[in-house]
Amino acid sequence: MYFINILMLLLPILIAMAFLTLVERKILGYMQLRKGPNIVGPYGILQPFADAMKLFIKEPLRPLATSTTLFIIAPTLSLTLAFSLWIPLPMPHPLVNMNMGVLFILATSSLSVYSILWSGWASNSKYSMFGALRAVAQTISYEVTMAIILLSVLLLNGSFTLQALITTQEPLWLLIPSWPLAMMWYISTLAETNRAPFDLTEGESELVSGFNVEYAAGSFALFFMAEYTNIILMNALSTVVFLGPFTPTTPSAMYHKLHSKDISPHLPVLMNPSILPSIPLWPAYTLIMKKFPTANSSPMHMTHLHTHLHSKHPPLHP
Repeated sequence: MYFINILMLLLPILIAMAFLTLVERKILGYMQLRKGPNIVGPYGILQPFADAMKLFIKEPLRPLATSTTLFIIAPTLSLTLAFSLWIPLPMPHPLVNMNMGVLFILATSSLSVYSILWSGWASNSKYSMFGALRAVAQTISYEVTMAIILLSVLLLNGSFTLQALITTQEPLWLLIPSWPLAMMWYISTLAETNRAPFDLTEGESELVSGFNVEYAAGSFALFFMAEYTNIILMNALSTVVFLGPFTPTTPSAMYHKLHSKDISPHLPVLMNPSILPSIPLWPAYTLIMKKFPTANSSPMHMTHLHTHLHSKHPPLHP
């Protein structure tokens, strides 16, 4: 029975993580006036499964000079920690009811630094080592701010139990009285999950991909899955802490709620983790559009741009 509970928690997370990649690519496509994935399945809906199949059936390659044990352990540890963070999260009931659920999340998220550092060091490559050092420095820095913000909010809650936040926010979301903390928290989650404009750890111009540059096939897929699982987790945690659902906690109120067939109290905890991941795409690709304005240009604008360039610099051929 306990195994079924774990399975029922992990399967929706995996499916949500797979479709988050599709949603992200679709949104970015429409921001740049293109379709995005639209070949595999109707409207490209099977693209995440095709990507997963391609990555996991590829031949796993690794450089000869790598430290084999750490090279294999690092991506596995990364995904395991990403899944472990969901254990105390009330959705609205946690898998394990912990009195110190917040401390568990802070401690477990800090361990992800080791998987990043091990992957960079075990690759035995200067590029991956530099990327790992940059990623570790950023992760450790913003974990401090996240912990301070979270503890400040828990002063209003009066408990380290995440379920108590549901009771605290019955009359009013904590987002309203503590909106400066919520803004700082959101920026810290962007940095913690390596989203733009905090994606300097990837260093595409000088480090190619950062700490995971030597990884391919299934091991790269594990890092990729861990990254997107952490994005959904941070948004779910933001929902629980600042946008708590108005769920009644007394048994009698719960009984009447369940028999009224009203799902509106649960909508915030279901909808917000799916809406919040798309918000970081706006600042990310706003910066790209300002840097490369022609990336989002219409065909008519491109024609005018081409004419303007040729009027200033005529082609060499007749």
